[in-house]
Amino acid sequence: MTTQSPAPRWLLYGASGYTGRLIAEEAVRRGHRPVLSGRSREKLSPVADALGLEVRLASLDDPRSLAAALEGLPLVMHSAGPFVQTSEPMIRACLAAGAHYLDITGEIPVFENTFGHDAEARARQVTLMSGVGFDVVPTDCLARYVAEQVPGATQLDIAIAAVSQASAGTAKSALLQLPEGGRVRRDGVLHSYPMGHGARRQRFSDRERTVMPIPWGDLATAWRTTHIPNITTYAAFPASSARALRWSYPVLRSALRVGLIRETLMKVVEARVKGPDAARRNAGRSYVWAQARAPDGRQAQAWLETPEGYLFTALAAVRAVEALLAQPRAGALTPAGAFGADFVLGIEGCRRLDSLE
Repeated sequence: MTTQSPAPRWLLYGASGYTGRLIAEEAVRRGHRPVLSGRSREKLSPVADALGLEVRLASLDDPRSLAAALEGLPLVMHSAGPFVQTSEPMIRACLAAGAHYLDITGEIPVFENTFGHDAEARARQVTLMSGVGFDVVPTDCLARYVAEQVPGATQLDIAIAAVSQASAGTAKSALLQLPEGGRVRRDGVLHSYPMGHGARRQRFSDRERTVMPIPWGDLATAWRTTHIPNITTYAAFPASSARALRWSYPVLRSALRVGLIRETLMKVVEARVKGPDAARRNAGRSYVWAQARAPDGRQAQAWLETPEGYLFTALAAVRAVEALLAQPRAGALTPAGAFGADFVLGIEGCRRLDSLE
């Protein structure tokens, strides 16, 4: 007689948000029983009731409530943004409780802060892993894939084309990060880069698009995964938008540094931005390209196709939970550093290409 393994239980914080709910639904579809957490029972109850899940209320500014919410659970999936404001309290709670920490951020300061806790995480035998959604699983895995083909590579370029409308959480994170400007990594160090500059054409697996440098999370993660010292991350934009941003960014940056303007825009986003509906998620596709180059001319490039970004995030987040529960690791890690370049290929709907011929 065989006994059935109990359904995995772990904490999903921010479960009432747009992406948090998608993760909860995917987790249940995969046979998990996550415990839902956040500050508001009113917001959590509809999700919990629909999925038959437990709720534990907790606030990020109340360490005792976080400790109570974590009791008896091995892992937290943190999905409450903007992560630049929310990740540190949850990381500290996880380190104190001996629970693994995962999140779905794309914010460079959050990645850098997470890596800053590496020594303590190793000492406590806890995993800290930021970016287990569309930010940055596809790009991190493709970066490792091309880097492994070019030992000694010194240049890494990554480009994404994610055709989808933003959720409120994504939009608020972008508003908070936009005043910080662009970034590139040069000789292993993050440097400022003027937003709207450096636009060029890039071939993705479906078609060619205009791309320009943006401060994508791989400037933090791909550096740790590949050790390539010079990294530029690009995103696809309409050519007209790239030109407009180049001239309008100084004004926009100054405006977003004014607290009243920023807070007003955050409230507008919260009220009006909802994220793509199920039909858009199921129909959408996202595209990634990466190239590693060495000083002697050796190079490798590859292309990746994935489901729409928010759908991919739900799929990838739950697969990351499963991979980590199956083989716990210690320290602050990247997705591809922990799970390998092929981790993304285990997520349904993903396809990697070495050539477009």
